[in-house]
Order: sequence, then structure tokens, then C-alpha cells
Amino acid sequence: MNTLVSYDLNNDVATLRMDDGKANVMSIAMLSALNEALDRAEQEAKVVVLYGRAGSFSGGFDLAVFKRGGPDVQTMLEAGMRLCARLVNYPLPVIAACTGHAVALGAFLLLSCDLRVGVDVGARFQISEVRIGMVLPRLTLELCRRKLAPAQMHAATTLGIAFTPASALAAGFVDELVPAYAMQEAVQRHCADLLTLNSKAFAMNKRRINAQCVERMAAAIEADIAEWRAVQTGMEAS
Repeated sequence: MNTLVSYDLNNDVATLRMDDGKANVMSIAMLSALNEALDRAEQEAKVVVLYGRAGSFSGGFDLAVFKRGGPDVQTMLEAGMRLCARLVNYPLPVIAACTGHAVALGAFLLLSCDLRVGVDVGARFQISEVRIGMVLPRLTLELCRRKLAPAQMHAATTLGIAFTPASALAAGFVDELVPAYAMQEAVQRHCADLLTLNSKAFAMNKRRINAQCVERMAAAIEADIAEWRAVQTGMEAS
């Protein structure tokens, strides 16, 4: 389907594999490819699996775009936030197969999925924005409140602490840990279980359960966009 995101449909399961050959950064192109794959899966599948590449689920936004500056920065930020919001409200079950590091937006993608399986060694889970001088978008805080344990949220967001697989499981970044060699087996097990769900009931229940969160995320995105535009306008005027 795309050089950045491959798409495979098998027995009503759409498997999306992100692979940019490096850290799986969320560039504008990667974000567009993911949305295209989700569009297709919504029409063809009953369950979606989102895989990273070996050693890296995603390293977050493309820092090269931030360095270049210009309108692409806001385009990328908005696309990333809208992708997270879309996953929270997506009508199909989404399993994240976290094959390695999940940093910044990579961590937020995990928090947006319905079920998260991570590797049990060699992965870092970190909301690192504060450590590179970035202010967290408002929407990301809604994602953290959804999934992270309250006792760990301050450490994860305000302090930018890096979590090991074991501590990430306790904090709520993932729901299960498995050895890397057992990832596919674990995903298949979960897919088989989720395929037994009534699709219409699942979509309605998910929509109802997340309704207030979705409303808050929509407002958060608009507030973030307004802030980013003001910053961009100020930079252009200076």
C-alpha cells in the first residue's frame, strides 16, 4: 500500500506495519499513510493491528520538521493529534503491537489504542517533550488521563521519566508484555478473541464510553491549533 505503512488483510484482520527503516518517526507522510490504511481497514476489516518495526514502535514526531520550521510544523502537529483522536473514536478494535521504543507521539499512539502488547525487554516508553523543550498539546493530556495510572501521570508527563517495559505495564502504557519472539502469537490470540465481539455493539459501546473524552479532545485540538497559529503568526511577523 505504501512504503512507510504496509497493509495486509487476512481473516478480517487488517495488519498495518509502520517501517521507515529507522525510528518510525511520525512525519507528515507517515501520518498520511496511517490514515489511508485506517480508511481502508474501516471498510474491509473487523480488527486492526498496528505494528512497529523491530526495536521501535515509534520515536515520535519528525524532529527535522521542527528544525526546518514553517507551516509544515503545524500541519504535522495537527495531523498527529487528529490521528490519536481518530484511534480513540475508531469503530473497530485496534491492537498496538509495540515492538520496541515508544517515545513522545509513539507513546501517545499506544495510549490511543484499545489493547496494547509490548515487548518485555529492550524498549523505552517515554513522554519526552519536556526534555526537548516542547509544551504538551492539550489533547495528549486527555490521552494520559484515559490510560495512565494517576500515581504515574506526573512522572510521565511533567518530569518526562523514561519507563522500562515492566514499569510501563504498571503505569498503563501497555496491557501485556511478551518476549519479542512471542509477539505475533500474542497478537493472533487477541485477534481471535476480539473477532468474537459483536461489531455493532462494540462500536456503539466504545463511542458511548469515550464520548466525553472525544468531546474534550475536539476542544483541545481547536485550542491547540489556535495557539500554534498564533505562534506561527508571531514568528512570521518578527
